[in-house]
Amino acid sequence: MQSSLYNPIPSSMTLAKPTDIDITYLPDHTELPESDGTFVKNFQEHPQSILLTDSINSTLQKIHPDGQYAIGQDCGIYWRLTEPPEKGAEAPDWFYVANVPPMLKDKFRRSYVLWQEYIAPLIVLEFVSGNGTEERDKTPFKGKFWVYEQAIRVPFYGIYEEQKASIEVYHLVNGSYELLPANERDHYPILPLGVELGIWEGQYNNMQAPWLRWWDLQGNLLLHSGEKCLQLTSELEQEQEKAARLAERLRELGVNPDEV
Repeated sequence: MQSSLYNPIPSSMTLAKPTDIDITYLPDHTELPESDGTFVKNFQEHPQSILLTDSINSTLQKIHPDGQYAIGQDCGIYWRLTEPPEKGAEAPDWFYVANVPPMLKDKFRRSYVLWQEYIAPLIVLEFVSGNGTEERDKTPFKGKFWVYEQAIRVPFYGIYEEQKASIEVYHLVNGSYELLPANERDHYPILPLGVELGIWEGQYNNMQAPWLRWWDLQGNLLLHSGEKCLQLTSELEQEQEKAARLAERLRELGVNPDEV
């Protein structure tokens, strides 16, 4: 089915005056910085992003059979033209955009530029590495919370604190974020995607930790590739054990199972 998620134009997207920054045209993703020089704060952030992407890809492929969606991990979302350019971008740890091509002119995206495409992400996730002040900052034009709410206008904003094993999810309602209540499973439904977001305690790769994960709306965990392989292996072993028991029973009855 073709996705009909939503297609907003972020009305608060602003540009600095061309005379202020000596630019007479709008640069694209190949002309804008792809990094502000910062680095990942801890060793969980990268595998956490991969886990989120790996486990939801099959769901997104059903929503978008044409493959028109993009997932960003530590990639800049340019919402305002400034000098230096990276001051006009936010780089969520993970975000998803519906109904856009995953590549542009056969090139990997270096960033996501709103004045090129206008479609804001449906959900952005930030992984807290400090005390959460940066992720909750409502300072106009500077704070992450303000930018996601008032400038980019992202419908769902999640703040994940691994140290507390907690997640806050905000939903944009009438132009302002409202804290989304958890359901009976302590998950947060992201209804346009048909999934729930929550905390799962377990081992991923070789690390035991609380992990941010997806479930379907019935509460079934969305498996990552490794778990799917283990599940298939287990099912195959069960079938082989069942066949072996049946063959042994046939032999007890005097029947050669190889001749049946």
